[in-house]
Amino acid sequence: MKDKLLDIFKQKFGDFGDIRAYFAPGRVNLIGEHTDYNGGHVFPCALTIGTYAVARKRDDDKLRFYSMNFEEIGIIETSVDNLKNEEKDNWANYSKGVIWALQNEGYKITSGFDVAICGTIPNGSGLSSSASLEVLTCFICQDLYDIDIDMIKNALIGQKAENDFIGVNCGIMDQFAIAMGKKDSAIFLDTSDLSFEYAPVVLKDSNIVILNTNKKRGLGDSKYNERRSECEKALEKIKTVTDINSLGDLTVEKFNELKSVINDEILIKRAKHAVSENERTVKAVEALNANDLKTFGELMIKSHESLRDDYEVTGIELDTIVNEALKQEGVIGARMTGAGFGGCGVAIVKSENTNDFINNVGNAYKNIIGYDASFYVVNIGDGPVKF
Repeated sequence: MKDKLLDIFKQKFGDFGDIRAYFAPGRVNLIGEHTDYNGGHVFPCALTIGTYAVARKRDDDKLRFYSMNFEEIGIIETSVDNLKNEEKDNWANYSKGVIWALQNEGYKITSGFDVAICGTIPNGSGLSSSASLEVLTCFICQDLYDIDIDMIKNALIGQKAENDFIGVNCGIMDQFAIAMGKKDSAIFLDTSDLSFEYAPVVLKDSNIVILNTNKKRGLGDSKYNERRSECEKALEKIKTVTDINSLGDLTVEKFNELKSVINDEILIKRAKHAVSENERTVKAVEALNANDLKTFGELMIKSHESLRDDYEVTGIELDTIVNEALKQEGVIGARMTGAGFGGCGVAIVKSENTNDFINNVGNAYKNIIGYDASFYVVNIGDGPVKF
């Protein structure tokens, strides 16, 4: 991929100067969905699929972006002094947002750069192609402009770009998982204070399989912001009777004692998911650390049910693909992953059953939905690299 992208870069921008190559992964969240903006725990891991870039610093203020994934758009051009979220700039708004966020934090970016991008993450799949691009752009800027920040700060810059430039009120999970990824480990992250630990993911005779519904989704036009707002409203009601900072501060038992104060059935359901999902995530990591994959899988299934019934973010495509997955031999657990409303599911499947699993689920899904799903047997990889 690096050599192909390098050739494209030279074709588009010329073969001269100090040309550098980079990679940032995508991510999948094993459990802990819609908890990151509720002050709860998440358990994502970085993947070996992701976003590649070749870049070269310029002497003037121009920024020029090209993506092999959006060849029809061509080169998108702007400048470091004119960073606005413009619909015509499509995917490049995510990169522009990161440069804008860095400038807002006081980092000097006075000259531009040329960059060619190629992502191996399916666009709109829920595997964080946008966060991968944000972390990658910040990583490129760190290198080209000698910006001395750690990778947690990189993740926070990406989140700021997504929140304040793109306009999606995402939590920190996606950017954090990508920036801090570690091979063969998932990240048990407490989003309330960013404390974290790496937990080895030892699957032995099993695989992580991504189930892509091929129902495209975009956070900006989904009900993501609406769900976040509903949780904030529920939290404000609960804070009138107890001193907490987030829904993640509550146990399920304590929530059940206090939920009547919310006095709105929809808001109660939303908060119930946030609280119960946080508790499930803690239990799931304990199970994984005890090599208890069976319990881990059962908690994945309960997570999906809560996202379907209480948070209402699944939809027919995700429900179908997860339901069909759970019928197959060798399946340890399955659930939707990401924001929902399309995108992907994730399953843990015995290695000996993986090929049959993909064929059977694929056939059933097409019969019910009418078009093909895609499947990826994935590995857990490291965070961003320069190579």
